[in-house]
Amino acid sequence: MSGSERVRIAVAADHNGLALKTELSEWLRGGGYDVHDLGAYGDDPDTVVDYPPLCWALCREVTAGRSARGIVLGGSGLGETVVCNKVPGIRAGLCHDVWSAGVSRGNNDANVLVLAARTLPPARALEVAGTWLTTPFRGGVHARRLAQIAAVERGEPPTGG
Repeated sequence: MSGSERVRIAVAADHNGLALKTELSEWLRGGGYDVHDLGAYGDDPDTVVDYPPLCWALCREVTAGRSARGIVLGGSGLGETVVCNKVPGIRAGLCHDVWSAGVSRGNNDANVLVLAARTLPPARALEVAGTWLTTPFRGGVHARRLAQIAAVERGEPPTGG
């Protein structure tokens, strides 16, 4: 990729994901991505960091178009997924393997990837992220379902299908 083609990826992690965030960020930069690190910062895993503010900030970066996509790292990733999916316009997927990463992008056009730092070895996390970053949205029936999801997000009943 040339400098003008660099895709910006926002990353954030709580205290459980700090080490993996560092490794992931280096890997992303090596792959030609522009990394926007939203925290947490430091190297002390004993400093507890609340994930909701980090998730909100990352999701705002994505919905505002300042970052193409986001990757959040937490211990289990469950709470992070809940928070991210409360932000209108966000479709966050908690992915533990390349299959779920492919489905989250291909079928759900997920714009935020959530990784469980306590359960994923770093090599697998990078493999999952790589699949997620390179899998295109498939459209078709999945586009109709995204429109239905958007209706639910607006407080309307989903129609069609």
